[in-house]
Amino acid sequence: MAKDLKEKIKPEVYRSLGLSDQEYQNITKILKRQPSNTELAMFSVEWSEHCGYPRSRKWLRLLPKTGKYKTLIGEDSGGIIIDGLAPLETTKPLNSKTKSLTGLAIIFKMESHNHPSQVEPYEGSKTGIGGIIRDIFTTGARPIALLDSLRFGPLNIGKSKYLLKGVVKGIADYGNCVGVPTVGGEIYFDKSYTGNCLVNVMCIGIAKRSELIRAKAFGVGNSIMYVGSSTGRDGIGGCSILASHEFKAGEEKRPTVQIGDPFTEKCLIEATLEAINTGYVVGIKDMGAAGLTCCTSEMASAGNSGMDIELQAVPRREENMQPWELMMSESQERMLICVKKAKVEQIKKIFLKWGLNASIIGEVTNDGGVTIRDNGKIVAQIKAHSLTQAPVYDMPYRKPRYLRELNKLTLSNILKPKDYNKVLRKLLAAPSITNKAWGYEQYDHMVQTNTVVLPGSDAAVLRLKGTNKAIAATTDCNSRYCFLNPYRGAQIAVAEAARNLVCSGAHPAAVTDCLNFGNPEKPESFWQFKNCVQGLADACRSFNIAVVSGNVSFYNESPKSAINPTPTIGMIGIINDINKTCLQNFKQKGDVVILLGYSREELGASEYLQEIHNLTRGNAPQLDLRLEQAVQKAALQVIEKGLVNSAHDCSEGGLAVALAESCISNKDNMIGAIIDNLNYDMRLDALLFGESQSRIILSCSSDCVEKIRKIALEFKAPFRVIGKTGGRVFRILKAEEELIYLSLEDLYEEWSGSLKKKIEG
Repeated sequence: MAKDLKEKIKPEVYRSLGLSDQEYQNITKILKRQPSNTELAMFSVEWSEHCGYPRSRKWLRLLPKTGKYKTLIGEDSGGIIIDGLAPLETTKPLNSKTKSLTGLAIIFKMESHNHPSQVEPYEGSKTGIGGIIRDIFTTGARPIALLDSLRFGPLNIGKSKYLLKGVVKGIADYGNCVGVPTVGGEIYFDKSYTGNCLVNVMCIGIAKRSELIRAKAFGVGNSIMYVGSSTGRDGIGGCSILASHEFKAGEEKRPTVQIGDPFTEKCLIEATLEAINTGYVVGIKDMGAAGLTCCTSEMASAGNSGMDIELQAVPRREENMQPWELMMSESQERMLICVKKAKVEQIKKIFLKWGLNASIIGEVTNDGGVTIRDNGKIVAQIKAHSLTQAPVYDMPYRKPRYLRELNKLTLSNILKPKDYNKVLRKLLAAPSITNKAWGYEQYDHMVQTNTVVLPGSDAAVLRLKGTNKAIAATTDCNSRYCFLNPYRGAQIAVAEAARNLVCSGAHPAAVTDCLNFGNPEKPESFWQFKNCVQGLADACRSFNIAVVSGNVSFYNESPKSAINPTPTIGMIGIINDINKTCLQNFKQKGDVVILLGYSREELGASEYLQEIHNLTRGNAPQLDLRLEQAVQKAALQVIEKGLVNSAHDCSEGGLAVALAESCISNKDNMIGAIIDNLNYDMRLDALLFGESQSRIILSCSSDCVEKIRKIALEFKAPFRVIGKTGGRVFRILKAEEELIYLSLEDLYEEWSGSLKKKIEG
C-alpha cells in the first residue's frame, strides 16, 4: 500500500487540497508513512474547516448544551424533548430505539451553502435545502418545515439580482417538489455580501423520542449499506476546496458545486423513515460534505468501531472514477446505513421498492480503523479517530482598527430630516425592511397542512397534530450590529429571535446557529468570530436555552472585503395553546396601543442611518438582558391570558416602521392608528427610527389595559399607552406636532411592491 510508495507526494498536491505543510507532516506521523492519494484526500476533507472545525472548535465549546427544555445532542443535528409542556432540566443524547423513552422530539438544525450558491445560485441553494433536510430525517424525524436566511449585495448591482433570483428559485423548486414547506426566514441586503452571498437554511422535524437514531456504526459483522443516488464527480472537494477558502479575483469553482434531485430526496425520506421504523437499522448518516469519507470515518468513530469498505460495490454514474474521487464526491441524495447483519435483505427491499440504490459495500469491524479497498486492494487504512479528531488551532485575534473611528457617532452632526413622512416611506421601501412576499410567495408554505401562521409575521407557527400545542420558529441576525459590536450584536440576535417568538405566543426553547465569517487566519476576522460566539453563549445562558446544533462557515470573502460578521440564529419556541397564537397586525378599530420597553436616543447601526444618511457607524443599540426578559415575560403572559389582539417586535426601522407594519401587514384588514403619547425627551428621528431594543407593541381592547399594566408592573417591564387604532390613516403626533400623516394605501404601496420593482424593474 502507501508504505511501498517510492515518490514523495509533492507539496503542490496536498496544498491544492487545502492542507498545510505542517498538517501534511502530522499525517505522515499519524500513519508512520506517506499517505496514499486516497488517504490524503480523506484527511483533507475531514480536517477542513467545514468538517473538522479546527479553527473554531475551541470557542464553540462555550455554547451551552443544556437549558430549560430537555436537549438532544446528536452527530448531525439536535433538538429538544417535549413531555407535556413543562420545562425539564436534564440532558440526554439522541437514543437509538429505546422504547422506554417517551415524549415528542423536535429536531432542528441550520446549515450554510454560501460558496456553492455564489458560484451557481440555483443548484447551490437546492442542494443546501436537500442537505439540511437529510440531516433531519436521518435522525428518524419527519421534516415538517424549512426557514431560510439570505444575504445579498445591493439590488442596484446586476449580480445581486441574479443571485437572489437563482437562490429563491432553487429553494422553491427543491422544497416544493420534496414536499417540505418553507414557512419563514429573512432576506437582507448589504454591500459586504456583494462578492459572497449567504444562504443559510434551517429545517425542523418531529418524531417520537423512542424512534430517534444516531449516526453511529457498531456491532462487529453488521453490514454497511449505501443507499440513494449513484455517485458522480459533482461536488468533489466541496468542503475542503470551496467551503474552506475565500474567493479570489475571477475565480470559478463550478466542479465543486453539487446537483440536487428533489424527487429522489422525497423517495429517500419515505424509504429511510420506513427502514428506521423496522428497528433493524443500527445507525445512519447523510453523505453530505466529504461524502463517503465523512460517513465511514465519523460513523465508525462515533460508534468506537471500524469499517471495511469495498469501493467496487459503490453505485456510480460515471466511468473510471478513482478511489479518491469516490471518497471525496459530494453527489447528493446518498446515505450510509449500518444494518443488523441478519436483516440486510429486509432493509434492501425497502429502498429498492422506492426506486433507490441499495448496495452492501462493507461491514463493521472492531479494529477502530477505516479500511478502503478497490477491487480487494487496500487504498486507504486509517484509524477513524485520527480522521475525525482534527487538530485544534489557537488562532490569533485582534480588534479591528477601523472600529476606533466607526464607533464614534456624534448625533449633533446628523442632519435632522425636514419630512418624516418621506423618511418613513423610504424605510418601508428599503430592501431589508420591505415586504418579502416576492420571495415567499414562490414557496409552497401550506404543504403538510401544519402551517398556522403564514410567512410575513414575527415568527412562523406550526401545529403539532394530535395536540393543542404548536411550534414557533424564526431566524434572526442584524449583521450591521455585529460589524460594529460583535459581542453585543450576537446577543441582540438571540434576544430578537426570542422576542419574535414571544410575540407569536411562544416560550423560547432552543437555538441552532449558522456562524458566517471571513477568513479566520486574519486576526481581525477571528476577533469578530470569537466575540460573536461569546455574545451568543452569554445571551443563551441568560435565557436558559441551549444551542443544540449549528454550523460554522468561514472564508466568506471576496477580493474587495469580507462579509459583515453574521451569526445567524435559528430559534424555536413552544406555544402551549395553539388557540392563543398571536399575530403582529392590528385586529380591530378602537383598540389601545401599548408600548412595552424603553425608547432611547440612539441611532448607531440603524437602518435609518444607512438608508437616509448613507452611514454605517456608531455602536449597536444598548441591550439590558434583564430588561429584555422582563418585557418578554410580561408580553408572553398577557398573550397567554388572551388580553391582547396583536403583538409586534420593534427592530429594523424603529418604532415608526413597527407601528406602520402593524397597520398594513394584513392587506385584507388594514387598520390605521393615531399615536399621540410619545413624550420622550429626545431627537425626533431617534424617537421614530432609532432601534432601541427590548420593545414590543401590543394592542388590546380598552377594558384590558389595566390588567396588562398590572402584569407589566409585576415583571418590572416599562409600560406606556401610546395611542389607539382606527381609520385609514397612520398618524404620529408629539405635543400636538404632527410628525407622520400617511394613508394606509400609501404605506402599503411602498411596503408591498418595492422589492419586486427593484428586482424586476
